[in-house]
Amino acid sequence: MTAAPSTKVDTSVTETRSPAIASALSTLETEAAGLAALIAAVGNGLGEAFEAAVATILGAKGRVIVTGMGKSGHVARKIAATLASTGTPAHYVHPAEASHGDLGMVAPEDVIIGLSWSGETAELRDIVDYALRFDVPLIAITSNRESALARAARVVLALPLSPEACPLGLAPTTSTLMQLAMGDALAVALLESRGFTAKDFRTFHPGGKLGANLKFVRDVMRAGEALPLARSGALMGEVLVEMSAKGLGCVAVLDGDGRLAGIVTDGDLRRHMANDLPSRPVDAIMSRSPKTIRPDQMVSEALRLLNTAKITALMVVEDGRPVGAIHIHDLLHVGVA
Repeated sequence: MTAAPSTKVDTSVTETRSPAIASALSTLETEAAGLAALIAAVGNGLGEAFEAAVATILGAKGRVIVTGMGKSGHVARKIAATLASTGTPAHYVHPAEASHGDLGMVAPEDVIIGLSWSGETAELRDIVDYALRFDVPLIAITSNRESALARAARVVLALPLSPEACPLGLAPTTSTLMQLAMGDALAVALLESRGFTAKDFRTFHPGGKLGANLKFVRDVMRAGEALPLARSGALMGEVLVEMSAKGLGCVAVLDGDGRLAGIVTDGDLRRHMANDLPSRPVDAIMSRSPKTIRPDQMVSEALRLLNTAKITALMVVEDGRPVGAIHIHDLLHVGVA
């Protein structure tokens, strides 16, 4: 087995650091050691249980019910949210509320993921009993494989014991980080198994900067009358009028079949500036291999192309024909750039 990477911090200059920085480094080193122990465990036995957990969730016809109490409950909420946003329908059920009617949220087709570091959380008893009574698959995430939770579970993800970062050894720190990491690992493995894509992710996350990055080019491109166009053979005087009228700093040049033959940009004008520029044919000025993008690509891809090529606008092309244009200002407007 490959040794886990070292998480040691260089402490040769610790005496020059403030107590706060020294505390932060100690906390991060302790938590990193916990993650290193978790990585080692997955490669040495825990991986088999992990595969069983993924298979159990993939085989379920219903939803994933994630539950936990206290700090484990907060982690459970995040795991449920991550699963739901990555193609695995899930929601959090508070174990205490489950005992007072919320067990009705759990169906026989569901899968339950129960989190408890000790595995002996009293509030989980009723939801565990319910799982056993109605044969609802239960996956336990705990550090104690001999606990009541683990004994009742169909799959046990037994996390390795590792010191808490709290100097008192009391506040859940390393333990909750390991629970969270295991939840993320499950979500990503399920995402990959389902073939979940960025386009699928956009369906569940349309808001914020992330949602903006997941918009399609067709959602923000300029089209129709706003698209600056010129025919091959046109004089630059006409092209300059079109460029000024549309305000994109470029004009797409079409061949006789309406396909994109080239593009004239502000840069092309500067490179060919002369008194006779208005009377010259556009074909002598245009760039013949412009950068383009498809309407079904993400705006994040458009931003990457603009930045890489150091340009401000892209022609949107479908079947070789310009159907729109996208400017860096359009990306700024929707919050991508």
